[in-house]
Amino acid sequence: MKVFSFLSVACIVFFLSGCMLPDQERAENQVPYADQMASVQTAVQQFQEDTGVLPINTFDEDTNLYQRYVIDFRQLIPTYMQEAPGSSFENGGVYQYVLVNVEEEPEVKVIDVRVMNEINTLTQRINDYRREHTYAPIKEALDHNLFALDFSALGYDEDPYIDSPYNETRLPLLYTNSGDIIIDYRVDLMELESDLDTPYETDTDLRSYLYEDAPFVPVFSVPYTYDNDDGIQYDTKFYENE
Repeated sequence: MKVFSFLSVACIVFFLSGCMLPDQERAENQVPYADQMASVQTAVQQFQEDTGVLPINTFDEDTNLYQRYVIDFRQLIPTYMQEAPGSSFENGGVYQYVLVNVEEEPEVKVIDVRVMNEINTLTQRINDYRREHTYAPIKEALDHNLFALDFSALGYDEDPYIDSPYNETRLPLLYTNSGDIIIDYRVDLMELESDLDTPYETDTDLRSYLYEDAPFVPVFSVPYTYDNDDGIQYDTKFYENE
C-alpha cells in the first residue's frame, strides 16, 4: 500500500510516544507558523546551495507524491538550524515538514499527522471485514480502481470524514483497488474553483492549486484533472502518474 509508506510508521511512533504530552499542548506545537516554515525554507535553500542536494529522507519509488520528500532535520541541525520547529513531528508537534516542486524551486509545506488516526481506524475495520468476507465492502465504483465504501457494513453509524486543512469542509474517504484509503479533495477544489478568475488549466494535476497559497499538501490523495465539459475529474491514470 504505497500511500502508507511513510506516515504509517510515523503515526505509530507518534502515538506510542504519548500524544498528550505537555509539550504537545503548547500552541507552537499545534500550528505551522509562517515564521517557522520560513526558517525551514531558508535552511533548505542554503543546504541545497552548499551541497547540491536536498535534505530529505530516502524514499521508495512507490511512495505517494506528497509523502515523498520529507525533510530530514538531522541534516540541517546544527549548521543550518539550531533545532527543528516546535510544530514539527520531530520536536513534539503534529506536522511533518515536506517539500514540493523539488525539480524546479523546492518549497516547504506540511502534513498533519493526526489524519492518520481516522485512517488507521478505518483500515483496521476494512482488514477485519476482509478477513471474514475476503473482499472489501464496496458501495460503488467512482473511477478506475477508485471506490466508495459501504461504511454501514463496517459498523459506522455515519460515514467518517476528514476535516479539510483548506476550508471549513469535511472530506470523504475513498478506497483503491490496492487497499489504500484516499481522502477526496474534490469539495475543496470545487470551492476554490468558484474563487478563481479563470477556469482551471486542463491537462494538469489540480492538487497544486490547493497548496499554492496554503501550508498543507493534500496528503492521501489521487490526482485530479479539469475537463471543460465535465469539470473536475479523478485522473484515471493516477496509478501510472505516481
